[in-house]
Amino acid sequence: MKRKLHLLSNAHLDPVWQWEWEEGAAAAVSTFRAAAEFCEENDEYIFNHNEVILYQWVEEYEPALFKRIQRLVKEGKWHIMGGWYLQPDCNMISGESFVRQILLGKAYFRAKFGAEPATAINFDSFGHSRGLVQILVQAGYDSYIFMRPDEMEGLPADDFSWEGYNGSKVMAHKIEGGYNSLMGKTRGKIERWLGDHPQQQTGLVLWGVGNHGGGPSRTDLAQIAELMQERDDVEIVHSTPERYFAELKQKGAELPVYAGDLNPRFVGCYTSMIRIKQQHRLLENELFLTEKMLSAAALQGLLPYPAAGLQEALRDLLTAQFHDILPGTSVQNAEEASLRQLGHGLETAARLKTRAFFALAAGQPKAALKEYPVLIYNPHPYAVTGVFECEFMLEDQNWSEEYSLPVVYQGGRRLPCQPEKERSNIPLDWRKRVAFTAELAPSSMNRFDCRMEMLPDKPLPQLAGQDGCFRFETAELTVIINARTGLMDEYTAGGHSLLRPGAFAPLVMADNEDPWRMDTDRFDQVEGVFTLMGEAESARFSGVKQPLPAVRVIEDGEVRTVIETVLSYGSSSITQTYKLPKQGTEVEIELRVYWNEKDKLLKLAVPTVLAQAGYFGQTAFGVQQLDRNGRESAAQKWVSAEDAAQNLALTCINSGIYGSDFRQGELRLSLLRSAGYCAHPIGDRPIMAQDRFLPRMDQGERSYTFWLNGGTREERRRLVDREALVHNERPYALSFFPSGEGEQPGPCVLLADDSIQLSAFKREEYGDGFILRLFEPTGLGGATVVSLPALGIRREVSLNGYEIKTFRLLPASRTLEEAPLCEV
Repeated sequence: MKRKLHLLSNAHLDPVWQWEWEEGAAAAVSTFRAAAEFCEENDEYIFNHNEVILYQWVEEYEPALFKRIQRLVKEGKWHIMGGWYLQPDCNMISGESFVRQILLGKAYFRAKFGAEPATAINFDSFGHSRGLVQILVQAGYDSYIFMRPDEMEGLPADDFSWEGYNGSKVMAHKIEGGYNSLMGKTRGKIERWLGDHPQQQTGLVLWGVGNHGGGPSRTDLAQIAELMQERDDVEIVHSTPERYFAELKQKGAELPVYAGDLNPRFVGCYTSMIRIKQQHRLLENELFLTEKMLSAAALQGLLPYPAAGLQEALRDLLTAQFHDILPGTSVQNAEEASLRQLGHGLETAARLKTRAFFALAAGQPKAALKEYPVLIYNPHPYAVTGVFECEFMLEDQNWSEEYSLPVVYQGGRRLPCQPEKERSNIPLDWRKRVAFTAELAPSSMNRFDCRMEMLPDKPLPQLAGQDGCFRFETAELTVIINARTGLMDEYTAGGHSLLRPGAFAPLVMADNEDPWRMDTDRFDQVEGVFTLMGEAESARFSGVKQPLPAVRVIEDGEVRTVIETVLSYGSSSITQTYKLPKQGTEVEIELRVYWNEKDKLLKLAVPTVLAQAGYFGQTAFGVQQLDRNGRESAAQKWVSAEDAAQNLALTCINSGIYGSDFRQGELRLSLLRSAGYCAHPIGDRPIMAQDRFLPRMDQGERSYTFWLNGGTREERRRLVDREALVHNERPYALSFFPSGEGEQPGPCVLLADDSIQLSAFKREEYGDGFILRLFEPTGLGGATVVSLPALGIRREVSLNGYEIKTFRLLPASRTLEEAPLCEV
């Protein structure tokens, strides 16, 4: 049987990288114009391209060319490849974001070209989450093409069956020899492949000038035509991804199975440009939270669903997920443009969220005299217990020496509460900030009322340092903060001591200018550590006019004790804050970093007593077992050290980081780097010019929040995913005096279990119904009851471990039925 080699002509085009998006748009138009000419001139030639964002630019800026492409697609000369909005980072975006990349992409290509690709492609993304597999299968894909990691141990072959967390499988192909070719060099690339694979019956070679577009050339097309005529031992054809995989199936190739993620590659990308990563996480959270609030309001007839505004914010999010934006490998101008776009998405989401909030506040009774209402909407389909904060203004300024103490009530019952420093800095008893402990009813507006009690003076903190430490103790929790180091020397939860002394030490690690870090898979060389400031330095840094202890209690009350510490290293400083709860075992740690170092990486070290623990992290619709020997790993909202023998686990939730490592029981969270912008190493040349000043990324102020919790392994694994979602998609609190008019809406969506997640609650793309997407996060499988009380719907749902299920809610018929992931 004659061998067959499929040639996949493409023009990899980064919308931004060494350039800004305007140049990317110009390159897309010129590349597509040239490709269209070659398709029209060459009978057998097929051009392949993906990414909605590029086609949208062509549609807007050169509509005549767009119509030519539509015609060429109908003629089979131009192939719509991949079908996604763009090629995103495939480690740091959530499972729901992957769904939206595909949903918007497929909808666009279906509407504009009648195309439905069956092979997904991410040629240039820096690693791939195993959670992708189930998403691909449910989205209608049977195959996947990727290139990175360029070299990977354990991969059984270039063609293999990739198995996901829930047992789903797709055919996968790892690109050999790169996704592009230099101009006039394609024939040589093809001949090298043929020489290297004399026994392989079916092969795939990608070609075309890439990165900044380009695609095919007349020289390459002529040389390929000559080679096709010369080689009678192999059939060389212009092809598509789908044809290649169809031939693999037709020839009955028995593909080896690989069950794992496709990592690591370029581990610096898990931390570079941390502002982009934090704003991306924030927009993910705010957008999906806002969708849930708007869906609850629209479903109950309180407002029309603003689909256009949400789509605009979603496009901002999807663009920021591009694999040279989110990983932090572009130029500084592209970083700034991406931050502006993320800001646009956040502002759009904020306005829509506020609209939903006021609609959902309908029917709330008027405030009683001398009461200040606080309304909190819980978007989650389960009750949420925690500490909530809100600010409000007193009805008048208090110029007396007395202090107005806010006391929180719910339904006439006093709640644990305490005043805390408001954000403003006017030394007057006027603006109030209150923190209180409460349980929020699911999928509902929750009402609290503040009353003022007059005290002679503002309450002072009661916890004091003793014997060189601050010892905080409740029935459930013991924490010791060392007054000489500012670090946590003990964390005991439920009677289990889980940390070694010196926890939350900011470590300064050796690094270089390369934002990718192409030369390593770890950051393990400690160059220094932040240490506690002296009183004089603490005062100067804090901006106060008298000596100030570098470890101090700044808040203390019925809800929590807050201890602040200030540390320094070189030209950099950190304010580190520990929020210690009077109820529960979850400790919140906040850092405000003022960074001014070069060629260094900042990590936060958390040494645990779990030296034999496995290391796990959240990924897209799954949990990945991470390396426990110091290799840098990527995870999303949480990581966990789990000791099966002791049945103990320590979980750490974050608000917007992705990189970390774990070795000999010590967790090290990666906070920021100081690499150059788009500084690509080439041989032994200096990475950056040595004759001038060049800016570095992530200089200045950056903020972080972590939530630490410990307990039994089963409990932590069961609860952590919901806890992480609640901390990231935070219930929305606002002090608001309602009119008392309207009818108070009831709870919208309820789940009856304690772990299954509601990943999405939104209007469907193609009709008047709503989409609910559920996900089982523990890997153990589970069952729940989905209830929509207003519609009288109650449905039992079972999910296997890590399984995703999508449902369509039709309000008119009061039905909830299972639906495809892409809704059609």
